[in-house]
Amino acid sequence: MDETEIYRKQRLGGVIENGRRTALVLVDFVNGFMDPDIFGGGNTLEAAKATVPILNAFRSRGLPIVFTLIVYANDGSDAGVWCEKAPRLRELTEKNPASHIVDFLKPHDGEVIVRKTQPSAFFETNLGSILRAKHVDAVAVVGAITSGCVRATVVDAISSNSRPNVVSDCVGDRAQGPHEASLFDMKQKYANLITASRVDRILA
Repeated sequence: MDETEIYRKQRLGGVIENGRRTALVLVDFVNGFMDPDIFGGGNTLEAAKATVPILNAFRSRGLPIVFTLIVYANDGSDAGVWCEKAPRLRELTEKNPASHIVDFLKPHDGEVIVRKTQPSAFFETNLGSILRAKHVDAVAVVGAITSGCVRATVVDAISSNSRPNVVSDCVGDRAQGPHEASLFDMKQKYANLITASRVDRILA
């Protein structure tokens, strides 16, 4: 039995139905995750650039848009165990340009920015309540890093009974192996995978 046959046998990889209203969640498309000397590399910049037309499509339809970024206090007082595993995360403070959203995806007025200190955009943030207030029951997820904050956000999305769609060419990782493995894993258990060219099918 090959590696994929076990998933078919266990009837994993089902298709999640479209939601009634979909929000775009841009996970940590910030300068630091574009820069290979900080947290970026691999295909992160390529994924961010590929997101521009997706962002424009959601804007043109007036659908909700949420940006996330990691922000810690200047003195590191809110840094938790995650920062023991990745100490440079403490550098991502409000004033550090590394924590700022890349210029070509700059939020417009009325678009939500969620600040977080953990991988998932849902964990101890107001993202869930924001989506409910906007009558959203599905999310299209783009961002960085595929194997980190993107995956964590997707798992928490489906755990909240939201309907996650990962735009596969608009998520990036510093390393190809974790990127591909995470896409496979999310497709089998947590989300639909769609390409940027098919995003129109979920715009509702």
